[in-house]
Amino acid sequence: MADQVSFKDLLGSGAHFGHVTRKWHPNYEPFVLMERNGVHIINLEETVKHLNTAIEFVKKIVEKNGEILFIGTKKQAKDIVQQEADRCGMFYIVERWLGGTLTNFSTIKKSIKRLKALEKEGSSIYENLTKKEIQMLNRERLKLSDQHRGIKDMRRLPNAVVIVDVDREVTALEEALRLEIPVIAIVDTNCDPRIVNYPIPANDDSIRTIQLIISAIVDAIVEIKDDSAVTADDISEAQQQAKITDAKPEVATDIDKKKNIDEKEVKTVEKKATTEKVEKSVKTDEISQKTEIVEKLKEEKKIVAKPTPSTKSKTASKKPVAKVTSKPKAATKKVTKKASVKKTTKESEKK
Repeated sequence: MADQVSFKDLLGSGAHFGHVTRKWHPNYEPFVLMERNGVHIINLEETVKHLNTAIEFVKKIVEKNGEILFIGTKKQAKDIVQQEADRCGMFYIVERWLGGTLTNFSTIKKSIKRLKALEKEGSSIYENLTKKEIQMLNRERLKLSDQHRGIKDMRRLPNAVVIVDVDREVTALEEALRLEIPVIAIVDTNCDPRIVNYPIPANDDSIRTIQLIISAIVDAIVEIKDDSAVTADDISEAQQQAKITDAKPEVATDIDKKKNIDEKEVKTVEKKATTEKVEKSVKTDEISQKTEIVEKLKEEKKIVAKPTPSTKSKTASKKPVAKVTSKPKAATKKVTKKASVKKTTKESEKK
């Protein structure tokens, strides 16, 4: 970790050795401890101090999900920069710095797009081409892959730049300063430390020194990423627990809803039952009323069929009259017959 980089570690890696005195930069004087055998000795206390400030700045950038570009094209720094950048998942450039990589990033994006198209298997670019044209495309693909292998997935400008040798990477430094991108750099005695935002005074030619400083910065990045991942896991677990706790009252509410639904169903059933009872009672009342009406009608018909007292008197008065009249009629017939017989007897006697 960054706190583990101590004075002894830097002293053991040879970070205190500077360049020859005739090559030194006058602005580097605050970081020079002494001169010995024609070589400037760097004050390692200043190195530890500035390294810690640079690491704190890197942590702030990574906490905000920022991106860092590592630059080291010299032989001593190539492998170290590539390995450490891959370890922390950041971008790097270890081949020749292409002019305009930062200031003309739109063109770099186009060349990266071209590289991805050439790397696609079964791409339509290789169709209907001769062997020579295919070889030319393969050479172009290899060239672009070497140039952009560390920034192939970089979609926007970085939030900070880490440079190993400022004197060698002058164009990269100028582009970063022009775009106001913060620069963290290992600065030797032959460089101007005031140009860099976060200078780390140390020997930039020692492989062990480069490894120690770059690994300290990368360790800080990895630590922040791990903490953010842990916090993200904690947040996800908390969200899941919150969902579970929220789901419990939801279950209770579901039960309450079911109870309410059951009560509503019971009420509807009771209403239906009461309505059916009312309808049945109404029907029975109607049937009873109808039966009563029918019975009344039947009784009225019976009453009409039976003779009333007035009609009885009339019939009673008529019947004896009919009997009286019928009997004299029969007597008159007999009398008439007897009279006719007497007349006939008299007439016969006269004759």
